[in-house]
Amino acid sequence: MPDESVKVAVRVRPFNQREKDRSAKLIIKMQGQMTTIANPETPNEEPKSFSFDYSYWSHDGFQEKSDGVLEPAGGSSYASQRRVFEDLGQGVLDNAFEGYNCSLFAYGQTGSGKSYSMVGYGQNKGIVPITCDEMFKTMDKNADPNKRFEVTFSMLEIYNEQVRDLLSKDNPKGGLNVRQNPKLGLFYVENLKRVPVGSYAEIEKRTDQGTASRTVASTNMNATSSRAHTVVTITFDQIIKSESGSETKKSSVMNLVDLAGSERADSTGATGDRLKEGANINKSLSALGNVISALADLSMGTKKKIMVPYRDSVLTKLLQNALGGNSKTIMIAALSPADINYDETLSTLRYADRAKKIKNKAVVNENPLDKLIRELKEENERLKKAMEGGGVVMQEGAGLTPEELDKMRKQMEEDIRAQLMANQAMIAENAQSWDDKLAEARTETEKIDVGGADNSRKSKEAYLINLNEDPMLSGVICHFLNSGETSVGRKDASPVPNICLSGLSIQKQHAVIFNKKGVIEIESVSGSGSKTKINGIPLTGRKALCHKDRILFGSNHMYVLMNPLKPETADNSLPKEITWEYAQKEIAQVKGFATGSAGLSKEQQIVQEQVLEILPMVSEVNAVSEELNKQKSFEVVLISAAAQEGGDITQSHASNDLVLVTVKMKNLLNGNTWLWERGKFITRRYLIQELYQKFLDGENISNIPKEQDPFWEPTEDVLIGTSNLFLQSLSYCLDFEDTLNISDYKGQEEGHLKVKLEPCDNKGKPIDEEAFVDDPHELLNKPYHFKLTVENANIHKSRFSKGIMVKYSVKNNGKVEEVKTPTVKNTLTPTFNHSKVISIPKLKQENLDFFESGCITLSIYGIQEDTMPDPKLLKLNTRELREASMYQDLRALTINQELRQMENMENSTANASGRRATMFGNEIASDTSHLKTEVVLLQRKYERLQQKERRMQQICEEWSKKPDGEKQFEPFYRAVSAVANSTGTRLKTRVQMLNQVLQGQKYVRQMALDKSDGKHAGDGDTISLFVFDENEHELAQEASQNNGVVDYHKVAHHHYPDLQLSKAKTDSVIEEKDGTQGDQDSFGSVDLEPYMNADPEDSADRSKRFTQNGNRTGLLSDINTKREVIKPARNAVSEYSANKKTPSKSNGKRPSSADNNKTESSACVLQ
Repeated sequence: MPDESVKVAVRVRPFNQREKDRSAKLIIKMQGQMTTIANPETPNEEPKSFSFDYSYWSHDGFQEKSDGVLEPAGGSSYASQRRVFEDLGQGVLDNAFEGYNCSLFAYGQTGSGKSYSMVGYGQNKGIVPITCDEMFKTMDKNADPNKRFEVTFSMLEIYNEQVRDLLSKDNPKGGLNVRQNPKLGLFYVENLKRVPVGSYAEIEKRTDQGTASRTVASTNMNATSSRAHTVVTITFDQIIKSESGSETKKSSVMNLVDLAGSERADSTGATGDRLKEGANINKSLSALGNVISALADLSMGTKKKIMVPYRDSVLTKLLQNALGGNSKTIMIAALSPADINYDETLSTLRYADRAKKIKNKAVVNENPLDKLIRELKEENERLKKAMEGGGVVMQEGAGLTPEELDKMRKQMEEDIRAQLMANQAMIAENAQSWDDKLAEARTETEKIDVGGADNSRKSKEAYLINLNEDPMLSGVICHFLNSGETSVGRKDASPVPNICLSGLSIQKQHAVIFNKKGVIEIESVSGSGSKTKINGIPLTGRKALCHKDRILFGSNHMYVLMNPLKPETADNSLPKEITWEYAQKEIAQVKGFATGSAGLSKEQQIVQEQVLEILPMVSEVNAVSEELNKQKSFEVVLISAAAQEGGDITQSHASNDLVLVTVKMKNLLNGNTWLWERGKFITRRYLIQELYQKFLDGENISNIPKEQDPFWEPTEDVLIGTSNLFLQSLSYCLDFEDTLNISDYKGQEEGHLKVKLEPCDNKGKPIDEEAFVDDPHELLNKPYHFKLTVENANIHKSRFSKGIMVKYSVKNNGKVEEVKTPTVKNTLTPTFNHSKVISIPKLKQENLDFFESGCITLSIYGIQEDTMPDPKLLKLNTRELREASMYQDLRALTINQELRQMENMENSTANASGRRATMFGNEIASDTSHLKTEVVLLQRKYERLQQKERRMQQICEEWSKKPDGEKQFEPFYRAVSAVANSTGTRLKTRVQMLNQVLQGQKYVRQMALDKSDGKHAGDGDTISLFVFDENEHELAQEASQNNGVVDYHKVAHHHYPDLQLSKAKTDSVIEEKDGTQGDQDSFGSVDLEPYMNADPEDSADRSKRFTQNGNRTGLLSDINTKREVIKPARNAVSEYSANKKTPSKSNGKRPSSADNNKTESSACVLQ
């Protein structure tokens, strides 16, 4: 028959409860065969469209019948389970009766609705059960005496590239072997149990058996079902007897495949992990994707020679016939409708779009029975001769070494032996009558007890029912609690417990449950060290249990107590149905993680889901570490945006406010720690599961190389903490120097870091103080350079003394650059003095926005070394080490809390305001640093407004002194309006300073310049002042033509000697005797005399006016009005007088007497 394309259908499910709580947005639309998906991040972008054979809308528009079956509401396009079967399942069934091989596989991320479409829930049966039911109904209608049917059923699971028979209790270590039939070229599973079935009820019971087997296995190892593929194979044979008496077999193999969750591994988190390639996470799906792509290319003719990589995984080997072979194949892709799953849903749609291009060539499988048996016997004879002759003889000249030839010969002999046994089994099957085989299978089926089957007992007796992450596996295992005592433990205990569990943290004698007339109590076995949690709280002593209580035995066995005798004891706040997700949220709440979604942003909801996902994994890995005595502990760590590395001066800080979910691994012997991102941890957890499985299989894992041990990691630099350097001062071309708090991810103080931020030229030379700008927009579209200097640090914890360095990330000249200071070793007070010039070729508005609200995050790292542990610790096992470590952490936390309480008692202001509710304490340190920057900026703005006010007073005084005949209102109003509406122009002018105080001030300045290698040299008698007037523009033009300086006489009326003008620089020039930094702004003032001779009342009046602007300006008032600030100037004057030195002028010339007189006559002599 001609080639036939794979049929592809897509189906979108309703919102689940979590998505409803989040108010998720719908991103999927369907019309006919067309499916569109909209990107929630770019709502104005055109949605992406895909066309498939079927597009099923099952999101809404349904109603529930009295029997629980969902059906379309009036006028809706809802696709029910029955409609999906009629389109897809009926086609599979029809093809099976015609003798074609059929395959149906479901693809999609975990929770997208694959299992619902394939198997269904409750009364809403899926494709598989409906197909099986309809198949037997059709068989029952057969009236042809010359036609009979034989149906066999098998069920297997592929996990971690291992095949497990779900219908057999005995699975070999490493799983069943997958072999290739040398004649047909197809792969098959060796020794897979194929059970004869004669009715749908038998298939249903066998399916329940396989599901229970999956549940037990996944619980024992927490081998998450979302990572496993389930393959149900139904072999449907029709034996037709001809008139001559010969029989012909028409055979059809139906493969019904529920693939593992397609969610992509977090590649960002696993990047750089030395063991990433060793993990088999999603390996089968990756291989399946490669097979589909290769087959699509073949079908489209884009490439002529393509090797289809069927052998890359177990899954693709078994699906070889379904993809590109002798089979009619249907794929159903399950879609999530929520915006949070956009990336995964788009990936699923693209996968399905690729699969529909594959073409298969299906043929009817019809052969005479006697011919089949004859061919099997002939093949057996050939295989026996090959075995007797030592297998296939390989030529020595094939380019293989003798060892390789011997290995290949042994492998071929093993394959021949396996094929010989398989053929003999088939011959034996044909020799035995179908009725005998079916009778044996039915006898075995009747004995199957999958637990929970006796519904009549559930209304009369208390019982435990299991919970599993996969809803299909919840409620599968049921343990009834008989009157008296029910023991829980491992099957190797003596006596054997009533409830046998196995897996992580399950002790031989784990717990005892007491049932006395419906009153249920539980108690851990004393001395066993068992771990049991009731409603998320560790069990200590004997505890009464209520209806619907959640019980966690060990790390993975989660059960719900159902007590129909005491239903009134249940908590009224509990939901109607207890789910795995609810139980995990409860455990997270007890551990201190918030689980409510109300008021959370999309990013916060993502973080919450990741935490709930990873918490049980961390508990599992800790349990493995204890059982294998790996001396490592693990804990979930949330790192806020403020505590993360990487500040970008071109981006808004708000764009990177996502909290990072990580896992911290700690070496319990020497205290070394590692932070693993979520993706890396999930990869390692997968490998840890493999290692533990080898341990359970009896392999010796004590001698594995440390490079292959997922618990081992080479030492790496550890993040001590971070400091946030705010950049607001850069918007005004101001220097900023501060000592920042170093806070760890918990917000606890780990030390201090002294840094300096100063605008400069492209060579790093600080720019003149007069570059200060009032309006940051003046800097737009101009080159901008600033220098960040990391001066020194002070670290608290001695374990970091081996070496300390600082890292940060900036965008320099348009390229992101990682900056790292040299490592300073053997000290807790390292001095770095490391400077970095950062250049922005053209300052844009986004840069100013970042200056205003963003920061550069400085990450402080400590060097870790593999030091020898205390010999006493080597005598402890992992559990004892963990308990000791937790005690030490608790003790340190208690001390820190006591210190914080003492600080709060001393700081009444902070205590009154209270600490604002926040998740991360290091934000407080950042706020303090931000406020310090604002203080400097407010000081500058205050000075400008002060001069503006004085200019307006001056205009008013001049107008009031004029005779009435000269008072003209219009010029006066124009002058006042010009000042009121002016932002002020800052100009420079030169004036000869004859006052002794000012000469002393210059002498002090010169001393400071000598100490700082002439920095800011050449200031001379240049002063800076604001001009508020109608002639601002003309004066600015004159300044631009005269090297930025205007004639003093033109601006003398804007010079107010009694107003103090601050310098923009905050360099340390003089320190007070008590060690505090002096207010050097006074050294930028034109006049010090008013402050030296000021009356205390005047000073108080100034301070009063200053504090009217609020607390921050009150702080500035203290800075500007302290009389102690003038003490250094007094000392300098005295020293100047004693030495009788003459200050040098800015032009390098000694002033003449005429110059002095000229200056005095211009009212600039300050007395």
